[in-house]
Amino acid sequence: MTDTPQTGLPSAPAPEALLTITPSPRRVPLVLLVAVALLGAAAGAAGTYVWLGGSADVHKGAQHTYQCPMHPTVVQDHPGDCPICGMKLVPTDEVAPSATVQKYQCPMHPGIVQDHPGDCPICGMKLVPMEDASPRGERKIAFYRSPMDPTQTSPAPAKDSMGMDYVPVYQEDLRTDAPAVDGLAPIKVDPERQQLIGLRTQPVTRGPIGGAWRTTGRVVVDETRVHHLNLRFAGITERVFADYVGRPVRRGEPLFSMYSPDLLAAEQEFVSVLRMRDKPGGEAVVNAARRKLVLWDVPSEDIANLEKTGVVERTITLRAPASGVVVKKGVVPGMSVAAGEMPYEIVDLSTIWVMADVYEREIRHVKVGAPASLFLKALPDTEYQGKVAFMDPFLDPKTRSVRVRLSFPNPGELRPEMVGEVVLRTTPHDALRIPVDAVIDSGTRSVVFVAQGQGKFTPREVRLGLSDGDLVEVVAGVDEGERVVTRANFLVDSESRLKASLQALSSGGAR
Repeated sequence: MTDTPQTGLPSAPAPEALLTITPSPRRVPLVLLVAVALLGAAAGAAGTYVWLGGSADVHKGAQHTYQCPMHPTVVQDHPGDCPICGMKLVPTDEVAPSATVQKYQCPMHPGIVQDHPGDCPICGMKLVPMEDASPRGERKIAFYRSPMDPTQTSPAPAKDSMGMDYVPVYQEDLRTDAPAVDGLAPIKVDPERQQLIGLRTQPVTRGPIGGAWRTTGRVVVDETRVHHLNLRFAGITERVFADYVGRPVRRGEPLFSMYSPDLLAAEQEFVSVLRMRDKPGGEAVVNAARRKLVLWDVPSEDIANLEKTGVVERTITLRAPASGVVVKKGVVPGMSVAAGEMPYEIVDLSTIWVMADVYEREIRHVKVGAPASLFLKALPDTEYQGKVAFMDPFLDPKTRSVRVRLSFPNPGELRPEMVGEVVLRTTPHDALRIPVDAVIDSGTRSVVFVAQGQGKFTPREVRLGLSDGDLVEVVAGVDEGERVVTRANFLVDSESRLKASLQALSSGGAR
């Protein structure tokens, strides 16, 4: 049995694999063994296993590598910390290929991922567990971006001005089809996150649309029912009966009485000529005197009473020309009034007008005589029925709308300057329709997000038609049966815009 010299070699992981000495017919000098031992120690420090045999052949072993458990793409040949998450690197042979680590992700910021529960450093939301993905091989990092500002990117791990680590953006997240809508990209939302943000979808259906248009209306006075009381002679007010504004009056009701020297002289002249009626030409004189009183708006009852009794009254009582409400009163007792003045204005409110605006794109659907409904916040349980009475022949260049006048009978509850909702009703037509809430209108285009299945949502630009307030007609862009996002679509839109911007940054190269 040959003695094995002590060479000072470090202990190897495999007790029989690091150093094996085959018996030899001749003894090796001690100096040579020490030199070989030193070479073996150096090779062992470099990660190479050495076998010494009878022929002194040296074979190289496998080199150790270290990997981050959270970021498998971070690999190096010596121990250390992950530059992304700060975790200790572990040898690659200790990481099982099929082992899965539970990760937690922010529902609003998918780039925030960690291996333990916590809060998102951006929005403060609770991190939720991520679903285990099926093995798909090594993920390749495209670049790194700031979690606070997606426009700040770097080709290598870095920190932003707040000391936060940049998060990786993988190539597979950027490998999507070209956006169907400029500035937007398809996204994928897992079911748990859909439930968390309240995402809902509804199908595109076909049915009647365009039977009603809603707009705001303002109650105004019917201009055809405004009455003025004008004086044809001067005088002095004696007594006022309708003594305040807002007082309701009926046709023929006394308003005020006045003394007029001119009218008194005309009445005395009429009584005088009555005695000449039986003489030749007397009837013509009587008719001329009566005609003068009529032209001065002396009531026919007063003329008949004057002709019957022949007694001239000192004052004359002026009566309301129509039923309504006094909206102007310009006389008080003892006041002198001149011919041509308007002491009273009376408005009949039995019928009122409602002024509404119809937008340019809806003018063709509104016709004179079309039925309409009026709803007031002051009377929410009452619906007033009316019709379109007039459409302005001119378009307002500022609002791009046409003023429409509607006529409504007033049961006594409607008052001028009330504001309510007007529903214009026409014959509906059959068309594709979606909820109004599904449309994201930027002013220049209308976009909806269509569900493609498996949590994928694609932006789609649509062309819209008529709307009744709840549903809107879709002329082009979607097909019947497709499902569109109706709730949380603004969150989906933000995510789509962010992904489209990342794609643009990737296509131009990471800064």
